[in-house]
Amino acid sequence: MKRSKWIWAVWAVVLLCYLVPYTFLTNVAMWYGSFLFWTCAGLVVIALNIYITKDFEEHSND
Repeated sequence: MKRSKWIWAVWAVVLLCYLVPYTFLTNVAMWYGSFLFWTCAGLVVIALNIYITKDFEEHSND
């Protein structure tokens, strides 16, 4: 899959970080509400960033 599609996936997770806690998890006041969602979303974003950047190479300036 092209790298730009994965970047859009990161933006989709970021959008979900705003939508889900303030809509579906509004009445959940325990730690497994928004905090758990944001923790899992953060791990997903980290994993996506690792996947997106795994083919980056360092170029030398000779």
